Amino acid sequence: MANISLEERILYEDNHLIILNKEASEIVQGDKTGDEPLSERLKHYLKEKYNKPGNVFLGVVHRLDRPVSGVIVFAKTSKALSRMNQIVKERKLKKTYWAIVKNSPPREEGQLIHNLVRKEKNNKTYITNNPSKDSKEAILNYRLLAKSEGYYLLEIDLKTGRHHQIRAQLSAIGCPIRGDLKYGFPRSNPDASISLHARKVTFEHPVSHEILEIVASPPKEALWDYFVTFLDEK
Repeated sequence: MANISLEERILYEDNHLIILNKEASEIVQGDKTGDEPLSERLKHYLKEKYNKPGNVFLGVVHRLDRPVSGVIVFAKTSKALSRMNQIVKERKLKKTYWAIVKNSPPREEGQLIHNLVRKEKNNKTYITNNPSKDSKEAILNYRLLAKSEGYYLLEIDLKTGRHHQIRAQLSAIGCPIRGDLKYGFPRSNPDASISLHARKVTFEHPVSHEILEIVASPPKEALWDYFVTFLDEK
């Protein structure tokens, strides 16, 4: 998705929400790097597009790790943000991811349940066999969608939203995500991304109550293109 403008990456917009396809290089909110976050760029875009005076409200509904691409939801009003926060809390924001992994999973589809502990010092999540007050249960379902020479495309239905959950859980079953050095893949991707993509979100609109299903195309890159073409031709 290199060199695609912010406007071209908007997947849905109304008076309450704006949803777009995040690039792998972008941070959602400000961090210690000092790089301009996507949330600020989006505020500038909205201010210019609608000629808004003063500050523009934009609420972050959920987050994606910096090296991850795909669907990200923002709220344009405080009312929409409050209602979306409740939807997330009640686990009614359904998230589907695609991941390119190095090894075949033990079964073509299954459920993974682990207890995870986050270590702030190195910003990494670990599997623990001894649940404690510091650990959180993580659940996901996966299925094998396609395979190429040396790689496998998994679809992940996320049941809980833990820090680095997909990355840690797939690594735990011997399927590190392509490019994810932190969780056991042997080399990085040239653009510092990892091959994890937030493919789809499904939820009830906080104001209109219609069911929204928003799908984001993966990055334009040879291996992603191969898998997308393979699935289109099935």
